[in-house]
Amino acid sequence: MEKIRRYPTALTIAGSDSGVCAGIQADLKTFSSLGVFGASVITAITAQNTAEVRAVQVLSPEIIKKQLEAVLDDMTVDVVKTGMLPSIEIIELVASIIDRYNLPTIIVDPVMAATSGARLASTSIVSAFSNYLYPRITLITPNLPEAEALSGTDIHSEKDIYTAAEILLSQGYPAVLIKGGHSQSPDSTDILFTANTEPVRFSSPHIDSCNLHGTGCTYSSAIAAHIALSHDLVNAISLAKNYISSAIDAGKDITTGKGYGPVNHSFEPQSLKIKRYED
Repeated sequence: MEKIRRYPTALTIAGSDSGVCAGIQADLKTFSSLGVFGASVITAITAQNTAEVRAVQVLSPEIIKKQLEAVLDDMTVDVVKTGMLPSIEIIELVASIIDRYNLPTIIVDPVMAATSGARLASTSIVSAFSNYLYPRITLITPNLPEAEALSGTDIHSEKDIYTAAEILLSQGYPAVLIKGGHSQSPDSTDILFTANTEPVRFSSPHIDSCNLHGTGCTYSSAIAAHIALSHDLVNAISLAKNYISSAIDAGKDITTGKGYGPVNHSFEPQSLKIKRYED
């Protein structure tokens, strides 16, 4: 077989953030900073800045499908990361595309609850995630409010985190990374749960910063990028944890706008990697 040279490639399917702190823009900045080529499919357009979300317009499933087909008919995608999937119809569409193109690695950031804890998704959307996405994904990365929404249980302690994870694994999710950034502990600890192995903890010191807009998007995108770079899941999460911690630290004293600013995605940018693949 002929050896070809190409960039490791990640596809993000998510909403657009006009303030460039979160969503598609944060995903692409993360991919680029880690040396991975990023492609994108926009599911919704938001009018937002660091202080507020002023409007959201969900795109039609037809144009989302056209975007997906345009990318996947042309490029070899190593990993897919999903963010804002704002309707049941769009979730179904993404699931069908995963099957149609036999996409191997799917990282789902379930955008259901904001950093403030506000719910961003209805019960029907939660059900659609379970019904259509869980059989197809590699990893889902809920924060604590999202883990509560997905599992239907309240989380007030680490014991509750384990209970929520057991529920999600019993529903069929193959791997669940519950992020502990919303907790009040001095460390930020995330725990990876899988069906057949012991939980794995990823900890870093808590960093005092108001610039946390888009941390969930960035973290899950960093995991996807490291998988595109051929790291296994545990190593990809570990490297992504180091990346998001460093990005928070590098951006903690910077003022961007009047509200909650972004992390510094480009604190140590990497050149695009080139790998050899069998055609």
